[in-house]
Amino acid sequence: MTPLATSPAVPAMRALSWRAHLRALVVLGLPLVGSNLAQMSLHVTDTVMLGWYGVDALAAVVLGASFFFMVFILGSGFGVAAMGMVAAAVGRGDEVQVRRDVRMGLWLSTLFGICTLPLFWWSAPILRVLGQDEALSALAQSYLRIVGWGMVPALLIMVLKSFLSAMERAGIVLWATLGAALGNGLLNWMLIFGNWGAPELGVRGAALASLGAQAVSLAVLAAYAGWHPALRRFRIFARLWRPDWPAFGQLARLGMPVGLTGLAEGSLFTAAALMMGWIGTVELAAHGIALEAASLAFMVHLGIASAATVRVGRAEGEGDREGMRRAALAAIALSVIFGLGVTALFLVAAGPIVGLFLDEANPAAPDILAFGITLLAVAALFQMFDALQCMALGLLRGVRDTAVPMGLATISYWAVGIPASFVLGFPLGLGGVGLWLGLVVGLALAAALLMARFWLRQFPRVA
Repeated sequence: MTPLATSPAVPAMRALSWRAHLRALVVLGLPLVGSNLAQMSLHVTDTVMLGWYGVDALAAVVLGASFFFMVFILGSGFGVAAMGMVAAAVGRGDEVQVRRDVRMGLWLSTLFGICTLPLFWWSAPILRVLGQDEALSALAQSYLRIVGWGMVPALLIMVLKSFLSAMERAGIVLWATLGAALGNGLLNWMLIFGNWGAPELGVRGAALASLGAQAVSLAVLAAYAGWHPALRRFRIFARLWRPDWPAFGQLARLGMPVGLTGLAEGSLFTAAALMMGWIGTVELAAHGIALEAASLAFMVHLGIASAATVRVGRAEGEGDREGMRRAALAAIALSVIFGLGVTALFLVAAGPIVGLFLDEANPAAPDILAFGITLLAVAALFQMFDALQCMALGLLRGVRDTAVPMGLATISYWAVGIPASFVLGFPLGLGGVGLWLGLVVGLALAAALLMARFWLRQFPRVA
């Protein structure tokens, strides 16, 4: 069996220069960034087209998508954790462990996705308990009852994406996601508005379009991972029914903290959405638009962080400490440079960005535009913190350090960020702007604690 570390597809990391590390991160990171942006475009397309369709439909899907995203983030921990595990196995040259890790990732993701279906089916009562309007909750539920069936495909995509990324074959992920995004846009146009002879389904049409896009993307990635000549020897779908309890247990132990960490961060934004719903529909719609723009920027940081997970995991598997340090510093530099550019963009072009999501004929458009511009200005404040906390998590996952980061994230987002949003927004009377300023507080604390965790634990003498 050929050692993975000497395979042409996964070159060894030892003795790489700074330029080589940067190049490797860019080569791997760009397709991951592109696939993240393409994946995000599914939700952006929904938001834009439903913004044209109506304010109530837009607000309902903002609420429903936030609900779906929170559940997805928790379950995606298994796929994200698999990336670091597979990368380390690649560094050690252990093909068998690669197959076991991927197979158990598929198992855990499927089990989790099936268990979440009741949450989507009866989501309206949950949303009402959280203080949302009854009519808006019912509309969001009609969206979630359809899109919830896409949870299993979405989580399986995460596992396959991790496998392909660890093998440094992220290009197919980009092309599959781009194809799915294009199909989603066409289906949205047809099903939301009733074009081309289709029925006008509104939010249900958006849900059906997203579900179809997920199914197609999964089929393409599975076919590539299972039958591409360079990957066929891993036989990741061979004896898929056979359990591997040690790998299952390790992935569960690593993946659940990853999911809870993502949940802690995502809940910061979801809590802001729920509290924004207490203020008004216009404010919630503006929140959704501004959050879409900020999330697009975050997808770039996430792609670079995923590339850092792979590179640091590879170096850790090879026992290359200097390679780990250089890969980490190169990834941080790339993310910071991009963060500075996004900060400038949000400050100088907020109006045109928010305007892309609105129909000028809508009577509420001017109010949404004005409030959305203000929120984007606040989003510019947390860009750098968001970049650093995302990168720190990527680096920590590369060395399979997930439990303590979960605790640090929970403290930052739940114990500090969410209370700060509430206090600034309501008792101090800053409204929606105060809610977003609380996001800045939580992200800044997370960035400091998580970066300190990586450097002090991995390189105590350097730190």
